[in-house]
Amino acid sequence: MNSILITGGAGFIGTHTSLVLIEQGFRVILIDSFCNSTKRSIANLSKLIKDKKLDISKFHFYEGDVRDIDFLRNIFQSETSSASPIETVIHFAGLKSVKESILLPDLYWDVNVYGTLQIIKVMSEFKCSNFIFSSSATVYSPKEKSPLYENYDLLPIDPYGKTKLAVENLLRNFCDTKNNNWNVISLRYFNPIGAHSSGEIGECPLSIPNNLFPYICDVAISKREVLEIFGNDWPTKDGTCIRDFIHIMDLAEGHLAALNYLMQEEKKDSFLIFNLGTGKGHSVLELVKTFEKVNNIHINYRFSDRRLGDKAIVYSNCDLARKILKWEPKRTISDMCKDGWNWIIRNPNI
Repeated sequence: MNSILITGGAGFIGTHTSLVLIEQGFRVILIDSFCNSTKRSIANLSKLIKDKKLDISKFHFYEGDVRDIDFLRNIFQSETSSASPIETVIHFAGLKSVKESILLPDLYWDVNVYGTLQIIKVMSEFKCSNFIFSSSATVYSPKEKSPLYENYDLLPIDPYGKTKLAVENLLRNFCDTKNNNWNVISLRYFNPIGAHSSGEIGECPLSIPNNLFPYICDVAISKREVLEIFGNDWPTKDGTCIRDFIHIMDLAEGHLAALNYLMQEEKKDSFLIFNLGTGKGHSVLELVKTFEKVNNIHINYRFSDRRLGDKAIVYSNCDLARKILKWEPKRTISDMCKDGWNWIIRNPNI
């Protein structure tokens, strides 16, 4: 079986997806610069692979930056001479903070767009043409109402979302100009949370968390004093925003489904887009209360003013992924809270 190259492989989604692929017999090659992750993630993933008695020889790691074209060439050259050349790239590497992207737009365009272009160039040189891209629900227009479908209008309002859409457009153009030699799937994520049920791998923010769930966990272990909930006057059942939370393992399995689809002999389109969410919305307060109930712990929170740019309700329609990829999210919001907390109590010093 040929190899799968995973960029940003030490990150939250990268580690969980790598495990799922190795469980299915794929050989995975991870690369990461550790700008958004830690070397501990790789150590924990290696341990989990061994604990599950999987073939550790199918797991390889290179440290480096996707913007370094010589680094990428060296990996492809090394793997091309092996018995399992790189067949597909799953591209997670990138910066992901909406707030930070507003402060550092040039950095986001450099890493997220230029970095992707370097990967595409090297893939072309080595005749590797299967690509799965880590996109985001932030590409949708704020005027669109949920549930969000893949064919809805696109109008990202922040640099992070704009870089995701720019890469989607780049990949679409590349498929067109290459006369369908390329096979690309772009996966638009909603709100991945939780962790692997073993508690060995999970989310590791390097600083103050930008996302809700790791902040809840920080408050739960007294790392942060209070959770700030932005607005309790939204037009929702409890006044807090509604989002589409998806278990990280369901998301990882979505990548496996996309990979299996790319490897089929007959495909109609060279560029496809799928939402990956649950198709259900849960409010911020509902997530907090579920976390408290499932884990028997109190979360200290307070309400503050709405944040500029937030929407009341954002959730997906995932019928297309169900129909074409044969993928179905299976885990509940209670599972997300239980597994996420298990990761934290086993790794309190992350």
